Formats: sequence, structure tokens, C-alpha cells
Amino acid sequence: MIRSMTGYGRGEFASGTRTATCEMRSVNHRYCEVTVKMPSKYGFAEEAVRQSVKAAAGRGKIDVSISLVSTADEDTGVILGEAAAKQYIDNLRLLQEKFGVGGEITVGLLAGLPDVLKQGHQDLDADAISLVILSAVSEALESFDAMRGKEGASLAQNISGKLDAIDELHRKIAARAPEVQVIYADKLRDRIAALSDLPGDDAVLQQRIAIEIAAFADKAGIDEELVRLASHVSQFRGILAARENAPVGKKLDFIVQEMNREANTIGSKANDLHITDLMIELKNEIENIREQVQNIC
Repeated sequence: MIRSMTGYGRGEFASGTRTATCEMRSVNHRYCEVTVKMPSKYGFAEEAVRQSVKAAAGRGKIDVSISLVSTADEDTGVILGEAAAKQYIDNLRLLQEKFGVGGEITVGLLAGLPDVLKQGHQDLDADAISLVILSAVSEALESFDAMRGKEGASLAQNISGKLDAIDELHRKIAARAPEVQVIYADKLRDRIAALSDLPGDDAVLQQRIAIEIAAFADKAGIDEELVRLASHVSQFRGILAARENAPVGKKLDFIVQEMNREANTIGSKANDLHITDLMIELKNEIENIREQVQNIC
């Protein structure tokens, strides 16, 4: 099944006092790169989230954003930074004595200073929280994959139409190829006939013409390239039609490169203006497919 690299998904999962929400979006990328944004106090779940997304997503640059709302006491506790508070008090008193500054050192003043009161999470239930977060990720992955699959089906349909165009151009080139040899032979005979004083008997002359035509046919022959091009197109179609979920973008990209290689060889060997014109159209279709393949997982 063809899947696009671009997509969006959202999932939410609630358990007891906790509700996790996950959003993910992706853009094209040569490999799979997952960036996770979540509250630092839940960082113990970050690697599990990353691996879960990587296992399901294939290729793409995927940004994952996770939030968690909790009413659990251990999730919302506050820790007193005693060491920091003592240092603030000692230094404030030193300022008063050294510079003769008045004023009271109040609880309100201390509470507003960094690291005096901190949100605590030393007693967090990592397993329970990870379960809620990963369940939300799983929900998001379902909608994410559905969107990528829908866009992938559209890509496959578009590419299939371009493959049809390549098949038609292939048919025209294959039909034209035998005519090139006949045209060359006729031109060669006309050219020689114009040289009425050419030395040698007619039998030798005809033999030389036959040798020259055979050499041209060998040099300009494109049958093998046409067979390989047709094989690449058939293989591409087979992958488009497959129902497996494994990433296929890199494989399709390689096949397109091989298609382009055969097209270049045909264009350089054909020695015929009509085939050259057809090859320009064919290479344009291949390039269009190459651009579309860059969007496939």
C-alpha cells in the first residue's frame, strides 16, 4: 500500500486522573527523523514515543507534540529548594549589612526567586504515565497513517496515469525502431547509386552495403533497452498494486533511476529524429514520476 510522507494525526487517551493528547505532522525526508516535544518532567517516556513512531511511520521528518493534563498529587506536587532559599536569605542579609539597605525578607519575596519552589516529580509513576502517553501516540498514529494512506492512493493513481503514457510511448518507439534500419539502408543505397564510377563489381558492392547496414543495426539497436524499460515499468506497477505496509519509496526511486538510464541509452543509440522526439516526452514522464516518488514513504 502506497503511503505519502506528508500527513497529520491527533490522538487523545484518558486514564484515571490523567489525559494525554498527541499531535503529529510530517514532511518529506530522505530518512525517518522523529522530533518529540513534551514536558521535561515526562522525559522518561520520550524514547519510547520516538521508537513507537519510527516503527510505524517509515520515512519522513515527523514532529510529535505531547501534552498531559493530570490532577494526581504526585504529578502536581511542589518541592521546597531549601539550599537555594538559604543562599538567597544569606546573600540578602549580606546586602543589607554591607550597603545599609533596609527592608524585610518576606516569604513572598523568596517564593518568587528561581529554584526556591519547584514543581516536583521525583515520585511520578513512570509506568502509568508512559502507558497513557503511548496510548495517545497510538491513537494519533492511526489517524496519521489513514491520512498518509489516502494521499498515497492519490499519488499511486497519478503515477499510474504517467506509466500508461510511458507504455504508449514505448509502443511507438518499438514500432519505429525497425523502420530506422530500413531508412538508413535506403539512404546508403541511394548515396552509392549516385556514385556511378565507384570501383568494384556489383556483388562486392552489395556485400559492403550489407556489412555497413549490419554494423549500423548493431550500433543503433535498442531492443534490449526497450525490453528492460518495459520490465522496470511492470515492476513499478507491481509495487503500486501490492498491499503490504512496508516502505517502498526508496525501491521506487531506484527503479525510476533505472528507467531513466534505459531512456538515456535509447535516446543516444536510436539515431532517429522521430525517436528522439518520443524520448523527450518519455523522459519528461519519468521525471514527473521521480518527483512524485519523493513524496512516498
